[in-house]
Amino acid sequence: MSRPATRVLALLEILQDRGLVPADELARRLGVDARAVRRYVTALRDMDIPVESVRGRYGGYRLARGGRLPPLMFADDEAVAVAVALATGKQHEQVGEPGPTDRALVKLNRVLPAHLRRRVTALIAATSATAGPLTPEPHLALTLAAAVHARHAVRIEHTRGVREVDPYGLVVHARRWYLVGHDHLRAAIRMYRLDRISGAAELPGTFTPPDGFDPVTHVLRTLTLGAWTHRTEVWLDTDLDTARDQLPATFGDLHACPDGGVLLVSGAENLPAMARILTGLPWPFTVRNPPALVAALAEHVTALTLAVARSRPAP
Repeated sequence: MSRPATRVLALLEILQDRGLVPADELARRLGVDARAVRRYVTALRDMDIPVESVRGRYGGYRLARGGRLPPLMFADDEAVAVAVALATGKQHEQVGEPGPTDRALVKLNRVLPAHLRRRVTALIAATSATAGPLTPEPHLALTLAAAVHARHAVRIEHTRGVREVDPYGLVVHARRWYLVGHDHLRAAIRMYRLDRISGAAELPGTFTPPDGFDPVTHVLRTLTLGAWTHRTEVWLDTDLDTARDQLPATFGDLHACPDGGVLLVSGAENLPAMARILTGLPWPFTVRNPPALVAALAEHVTALTLAVARSRPAP
């Protein structure tokens, strides 16, 4: 490839990485003068790639919105990151007809340089993932994201019926996508899994989210406490930083106690299962609530004692 053609492609890559780029910066990065930059811009326009000129003190060049999509240019590390992300997500899609992830991966693989394509293919083949986000229907995700950004209410078609929601945010957690927002029917903040939403449409009018509301915190709290039958309180003989470092966020809310230790406030559907989890913690603990968890813990200790007795060699 000739030197001018290489510089034209380099110019396109710079414009894709940035918004508005001053002409003198482009000249410096390409190692040419301002006149050459103008020639390269003209070359891009001749290829129907829309490049805008912005005059003034803070002027320069930028890619225009709309029009023909310019060829996307990735550095090697960027191409690897995109390919691996696509392949990892693909491992969790349902088997069947090729989906958007499959098609995108094929197209990306087609344009990778030969040496990089071989390395990416080897990396994908050698890598397995036990968890990753389930890919949502693209149009649905785009519609909801646009409504979040514009603060427009949406009408969603959920498995439990049609809902009108003020969408506060989208959260990806434990392979699931969630929409978090104010449900007009329930007059409360709710979250909805995207795989249970078949369609969505923006509604006129705007809303204002509550000050300081964090969709991620809401999802974690709902999954930790709101979905369970039993609320549990357990005192842990450790400090707050250590507990946060060793326990997953969905394990429960952690609070430092004035007299030392940490209070774990969590939820459980199955108290015997909760008792088994507690006995696996690396710290001494005390169950404060509910009494039924104390009983479940006692039963588990009895079962462990019997197992130890059976496991001892006969005299």
